[in-house]
Amino acid sequence: MDGAGRPEAAAVPPPLLLALTFVSGLVDAAVFLGLERVFVANMTGNTAFLAFALAGADGLSAASSLLALGGFAGGAAAGGALRRGRPARRVFGPLVSVQALLVAAALAVWAAGGQRAVPVVLLGLAMGVQNAVVHRAAVPDLPTTVVTRALAGLAAGPWGRGSLRRLGSVAVLFGGALAGAAATLRWGPGPALAAAVTVLACVAAAGGLAARQPGAAPARR
Repeated sequence: MDGAGRPEAAAVPPPLLLALTFVSGLVDAAVFLGLERVFVANMTGNTAFLAFALAGADGLSAASSLLALGGFAGGAAAGGALRRGRPARRVFGPLVSVQALLVAAALAVWAAGGQRAVPVVLLGLAMGVQNAVVHRAAVPDLPTTVVTRALAGLAAGPWGRGSLRRLGSVAVLFGGALAGAAATLRWGPGPALAAAVTVLACVAAAGGLAARQPGAAPARR
């Protein structure tokens, strides 16, 4: 928000947030199908998994869910602290770069045969940073990690520009999850995580370029 309480205009270009939404689908598919039965981006689902695990459901681990939740919370807290008081566009590229490094580290640990818990924590951190990056980024209907509100808005709200964003968010998350699932089921989580790193690197670079465009320094908040 600016000093008058208005949202920052075009703080982050919507296509970059859609790319992050695609990454969310990729990463959750890679983790759930290739590492542990948890989500690292969709904390709503992961909270439910934790409850199921505590109730004794087979195939689910309360410890893994807690690791993902803790990593996500830590990443969100760190990203929020770095984001606070700075224009969204100025910190978008650097924070997405941090996210890319965390995903790359998780990929490296997995490739080296390390414990699966470490990649889960690293990926939880990465997705927490992503949520901090896009929090109040002045682009409504593009939360990048969940589509519950987008689906509700499509069903209950009038059709308009926001509807296109909601529809795009749902479609892109589905596409990322489908691509990540197909790759993970065939080759393991490595290719999906590598694709996520590549997309994040491109988003970080594009975000850096966008921050240099005229009028790209909105009011601090």
